[in-house]
Amino acid sequence: MSRTPGQSPSEARRHFLRQSAMLAGAGILGAGAHAQSTRSTPKALGLGASPTPPEANETIRLGVIGVGGMGRGHCRSIVRFAKDGIQDVEIVAVCDVNDLHAEQAVKDIAGAGQATPVDSYRDYRKVLERDDIHGVLIATPEHWHGKMAIDAVHAGKDVYCEKPMTLHLDEALAVRETVHNNPEVIFVVGTQKMMLPKYREAKKLIEAGAIGKPTFSQTSYCRNSPDGEWNYYGLDDAWEPGVNLDWDAWLGEYGPREWDPKVYIRWRRYRDFSTGILGDLLVHEMTPLILALDSVGWPTHVVATGGHYIDKEMENHDQVNLTIQFEGEHTMIVAGSTCNEVGLENLIRGHEGNIYLNSRHCELRPTRPFVDLVDPMRVECPDIGNDQDEIRKAWLNAIRSRVQPDSTVDFATKVMVTVDLASRSIWNKCAYSFDPATMTASRV
Repeated sequence: MSRTPGQSPSEARRHFLRQSAMLAGAGILGAGAHAQSTRSTPKALGLGASPTPPEANETIRLGVIGVGGMGRGHCRSIVRFAKDGIQDVEIVAVCDVNDLHAEQAVKDIAGAGQATPVDSYRDYRKVLERDDIHGVLIATPEHWHGKMAIDAVHAGKDVYCEKPMTLHLDEALAVRETVHNNPEVIFVVGTQKMMLPKYREAKKLIEAGAIGKPTFSQTSYCRNSPDGEWNYYGLDDAWEPGVNLDWDAWLGEYGPREWDPKVYIRWRRYRDFSTGILGDLLVHEMTPLILALDSVGWPTHVVATGGHYIDKEMENHDQVNLTIQFEGEHTMIVAGSTCNEVGLENLIRGHEGNIYLNSRHCELRPTRPFVDLVDPMRVECPDIGNDQDEIRKAWLNAIRSRVQPDSTVDFATKVMVTVDLASRSIWNKCAYSFDPATMTASRV
């Protein structure tokens, strides 16, 4: 099986398997030929079970799917909300293919002060089958987000899905359609900076015409990792595939392959399981900026470059640079790095004024030719504290109020257009376009 330039091993396998399936259908392959696809195209689902929100004085009951580092962090925060009287909530189920992670999550929840016992599962579908659970929080690796999110929505559960919403664009489009088909379900994507007030203030200014036509924006997520990004996730000799860890279930449609503890715990470094900087880091910066720039519509053209400048062992890139054009005639540039921590200023440029977003506040300054027409303005924004806590609270409040928070499936899908096409652009060394009318992408 040969690989074309820019193809990952799994993509090469999928291409080979598609060809094999066509040949088999034509009766060309012999009876002994067989193959197993590593990834099927996700299908959007129609109307599923109706959600059953908690009664006014009823405790919100949650299941948490994926309780590695991020998942356990969610568990501790949610139990703290209950303990501090912020929300009447409890975690009644956790799920992980790693028994040791699930056991630790149960201990963490009890240690944080929850008295209610927690059931533990390996199969996430067992969590979705429970009628007593109002919502599920998905904190698994990226390659499971799409399927789990679709299944959870169809099961009538309110969903908090960690970012990025999916690994691939086709999965994002399927999740979006499923959520739209089930509008009673509350669906939140856990993008932290979506809760910062400065982006909503910028949105108001832009839509009021305060900067004229928004033409050009920029953002970044840059940090420096001397030992290699995500290598701080340590390996554990206690992990035993087939004993206390279901490696095949973790791989899902991306298996089978030999056990590799580095891939298992440092999956963000590997192309088959993550887009690295693009999906794991840059979504935090791009999503709220796209919220502020909602009026410019969908991304329509993406070109990106990436390099292995320092961390040459990592399969994903340690430096990426993106240029994104939107249907409303706007260009966004984005930089991501794990080999230098100095990023770009968060800035939205308009024909008549610029909006500066590097601080907690939102500051409007006129461009030079319009200093006599545009008044400078500084919108003071409150310190909301931990913005990740705020998006957790927003989801829990929405489970009761049934009012969808801003971190919606549509904003997440716009970001996935950018992430997916940027990843393709980097690996295939060409530009990609997206047609919002048909929701299709193509190579330029």
